[in-house]
Amino acid sequence: QVQLVESGGGLVHAGDSLRLSCAASGRTFSGYAMGWFRQAPGKDREFVSAITWSAGSTRYADSVKGRFTLSRDNAKNTAYLQMNSLKPEDTAVYYCAATNMVLPTTLPYEYIYWGQGTQVTVSS
Repeated sequence: QVQLVESGGGLVHAGDSLRLSCAASGRTFSGYAMGWFRQAPGKDREFVSAITWSAGSTRYADSVKGRFTLSRDNAKNTAYLQMNSLKPEDTAVYYCAATNMVLPTTLPYEYIYWGQGTQVTVSS
């Protein structure tokens, strides 16, 4: 069992930056690929970014590519989502998740463990 806790969300203005953290506890963290998803009111949960357990490969949704950077520190059992140049359309609840897939999958159902989410609100 892996427990995931997100932090770092908040209310910011368009163009600002935020760094979300996802702290893992329980079973070893380094064996899992990690992903971030987000869900805006009335919309489906959508893929944001994912990273392999070795941090050797990352994937990004087109909507965040060039603005968001996902990294991880396995020694600290923590993954970080650096979000720059935030836009109002980035407003959502952001969830981190862990999967035992080798590749950084974009599919929510392939993730085994989920955090409770952290709210990000970007005002125009």
